[in-house]
Amino acid sequence: MACFIVGGAEAVAVTGIRSAVKKHEIEAGIVDEQGNQLTSVAENGYSMTTKLGWLQTMLAGGAALLCVEHIWHGEVTFAFPFLTAMSNATDTAVMLHEMATVGVGMAALVTCAWFASCVIADAVAKTNARAALEA
Repeated sequence: MACFIVGGAEAVAVTGIRSAVKKHEIEAGIVDEQGNQLTSVAENGYSMTTKLGWLQTMLAGGAALLCVEHIWHGEVTFAFPFLTAMSNATDTAVMLHEMATVGVGMAALVTCAWFASCVIADAVAKTNARAALEA
């Protein structure tokens, strides 16, 4: 019913965190003003600004896709109260339970997948750099 709100809220939070991290990495000379990495990926891995951009994209894209799916199935409307589950107290309780279980679960799973992809991306970049030096 409204599980996409949790992922969307996390995407908004990650956007703020990414902005703060980017400011710090600009001052440290790791990224430029556009967020492009200035240091060697092979030596240092990907910048946190880049990694948080990946998470931001994954969360926002998933939330947008789920929102479209909920609109398609009539669970979200363009008239107040927008979420059909908010029309009575019983449905609202079910919606909040779904957000707390399904929404949080999906957001946590996406975050875990992002973390694993960051570890793998850094390992692959460093392995490729070692292979290039040995060749």
